[in-house]
Amino acid sequence: MTDWNSIEAADCTVPTDRDPGELVDELSRALADPDPLIRDGAAYSVLSTWIERGVIDGPRRLALGDEMADRFLDPEIQARTFAPLVLDMLVAKGEFRAEWVEAFARWYPAEEDLRGYDEKLGWLHAVAHGADLLDRFGRHTEVDPVRMLELAAARLTAPTGHVLDQLEDDRLARAIARVLTRTDLGERDATGWLDAVDAEFGADRIVTPVSAHFSNCLRTLRLLYVLADRGVRPPAQDAAPVPLPHREALKTRLGEVLDRMVKR
Repeated sequence: MTDWNSIEAADCTVPTDRDPGELVDELSRALADPDPLIRDGAAYSVLSTWIERGVIDGPRRLALGDEMADRFLDPEIQARTFAPLVLDMLVAKGEFRAEWVEAFARWYPAEEDLRGYDEKLGWLHAVAHGADLLDRFGRHTEVDPVRMLELAAARLTAPTGHVLDQLEDDRLARAIARVLTRTDLGERDATGWLDAVDAEFGADRIVTPVSAHFSNCLRTLRLLYVLADRGVRPPAQDAAPVPLPHREALKTRLGEVLDRMVKR
């Protein structure tokens, strides 16, 4: 096996005695490994750097993206949840296929294992990693932003017994807010996706004790309200917050939905 730690330490210099395709294949396998020291360590850093620097050429990047899209059907949770991270890297580099969006849209609201961290497997973060890709797709010119907002609503309303505990709800709120910065969204587009949330969690649907997905949704929408009011920072954290074009309409609709959710 390749010593990825040494390669990372050498500024991710590409080995000259290995076939590039074999190296990419090995990196891809490493990002599905159940050992978090392999999956979330030097291999992740090297793959990210090689994609950013263009070390991996266009055809190989597309093939890697296809592999990640297929990985959403993998039986292993860590394989599924690291696939959106790689797709995010590839789309950021300029690669895109509509099939990747379709595969992601089938997986994200349907994923049942929402653990943020597992003592054996390490970081999993299905909701957070998926939120990062939803953000990337939602700001892509070839993706309908309304579909990504509706996908976020589907994730928020999908039944689960797991209360998000590793800031996944924050990551999803920020992803939604970034999609909502698109200037081609109409006012109805910016608020209409909340109808599904209202229908699922309106006052006449509340039962006690409240469900985990109710709690997850409530916390996500609370932060989204703050981001709608103050703006959301782009992924570059030192950048100034970007205002949401339909700020007032969104705040009004969020306020209505939140009020109905907490009404007793």
